[in-house]
Amino acid sequence: MKQFQYVKPATQQAVLDAVSKPGTKIIAGGTNLVDLMKRGVTAPDKLVDINLLPLKNIGITKNGLRIGALALNSVVSEHSFVTQNQPLLAMALKAGASPQLRNMATVGGNMMQRTRCGYFYDTTMPCNKRVPGTGCGAMEGVNRMHAIFGASSQCIAVHPSDMCVALAALDATVIIAGKKGERHIPFTAFHRLPGEHPELDNTLAKDELILGVEIPDNNFAKNSYYLKIRDRQSYAFALVSVAAALEIDNGLIKDARLAMGGVAHKPWRLFDAEKSLVGKPATEESFAQAAQLAMQGAKGYGNNSFKLKLAPATITEALKHAAGLV
Repeated sequence: MKQFQYVKPATQQAVLDAVSKPGTKIIAGGTNLVDLMKRGVTAPDKLVDINLLPLKNIGITKNGLRIGALALNSVVSEHSFVTQNQPLLAMALKAGASPQLRNMATVGGNMMQRTRCGYFYDTTMPCNKRVPGTGCGAMEGVNRMHAIFGASSQCIAVHPSDMCVALAALDATVIIAGKKGERHIPFTAFHRLPGEHPELDNTLAKDELILGVEIPDNNFAKNSYYLKIRDRQSYAFALVSVAAALEIDNGLIKDARLAMGGVAHKPWRLFDAEKSLVGKPATEESFAQAAQLAMQGAKGYGNNSFKLKLAPATITEALKHAAGLV
């Protein structure tokens, strides 16, 4: 690891001034960034520690539930506002990482974490995300964990977060600060697909800072479920995960939200499948039909082709749990 400068500004403006300089990275919990630095995947000249900023808040606003960027994953997952009003988010957070990591990881850091693709982490291998133009080792290599949706010829890596899958399903909004003021963007628009620029994970500018997220009020608390399929019971990234939320009235689905993890470069929202469920009875047959619709455009790359069967089965099972059929 190369030598770097470390600063800990006390104000938001000082942070924004610092991060606008080239070679600068923000650090909060450091659960991903420090690993990347140790492995030589990234080598910032300066780290800007933002832990002095007042961004740990979790509260109800006129727009819904607001969670600060520095709120710890462990705290958010146990907070009464979250468990009572947005239990899908609590389930997803508890499915992620280990208790020790959740005690350090922040909401903003979770959003900014980078892929766990082995070719990205191995600096001896080609990776367009790490070094643009060098190729994608996973395309013809070991790609069991990789994308079946939204990939490009440049990259088939997946986003590793569980929390972000739930936030995408819940129509969250990201609150961002920059020198021109605040901007709010839909969570589904925050992360990017690889396209021709897989080195860009999201739409955050280099001189901007995540302040937090807001989740609008909804009627999904009674019928939500997060299902994560992985190689071992804990501390493993998703092969496939599904965030499912339903509003059910007299056995009929009034509204639905679905998003997947472990299948794309960003949390993968299943808009068409959601629409297909509205007005249908909350039955396994309806769920299986929606799951098949969700698979339109899916493509395997060899080692990961099993996901083409695992994904729809996981969607169906998650919806069954959300509806109380299991």
